[in-house]
Amino acid sequence: MRRKSLKLVIFDCDGTLVDSQHMIVAAMTKAYGAQGLPLPEREILLSVVGLSLVEAFTKLGQGQGQFPAESLANHYRDAFHAMRAPGLPVEPLYPGAAEAIAELGQRGDVVLGVATGKSQRGVRLVLGYHGLLEHFITIKTADDAPSKPHPEMVLAAMHDAGAEPENTVVVGDTVYDMEMARAAGASGIGVTWGYHPRAALEGAGAVAVIDRFATLVPTLDSIWAP
Repeated sequence: MRRKSLKLVIFDCDGTLVDSQHMIVAAMTKAYGAQGLPLPEREILLSVVGLSLVEAFTKLGQGQGQFPAESLANHYRDAFHAMRAPGLPVEPLYPGAAEAIAELGQRGDVVLGVATGKSQRGVRLVLGYHGLLEHFITIKTADDAPSKPHPEMVLAAMHDAGAEPENTVVVGDTVYDMEMARAAGASGIGVTWGYHPRAALEGAGAVAVIDRFATLVPTLDSIWAP
């Protein structure tokens, strides 16, 4: 049953909550090396962050016939898991992320979710490491739904939360997040500290774009104002 007054904020993970670019590029480098393929430039690699792995490598293949997207995805997973061995660093939070989540988590009219191209294992590990996992009532990943920008992750999160589209906001750093939000009937807030520029986020339908986490809650309140 959906509650009209309940507000749902769905966060992307990589490039929005955590700064994972160094680990992503390192894992992609190992994947391309394992396949003996030339490595695209860093900016191109980071442009596909947010997509599910096979979709990301398919996009990087630029339509090449017989491009080994699935094999690259498997090598990437292996490399990323190796970098997650006990005692090794975990992706750091962006400044202000923990504070914004804590503030929203204390509000009785707001619930939080995650929609990410990561696996369930990966996102739960990083959120648990940073002590944030308990704040999220729904977590949707590449394990559960089609890749962004398909709206299924947002639709499923709204179903879990009992929230209406007009009270749902997706916070993300890529055009895939903004397009996913629009396709689900939700609003999108873009963040500029991730992997896609402000103009691209605005062009993809972001209702607002912010430059720091400190402005997230006021921006949400302005969106939800009667």
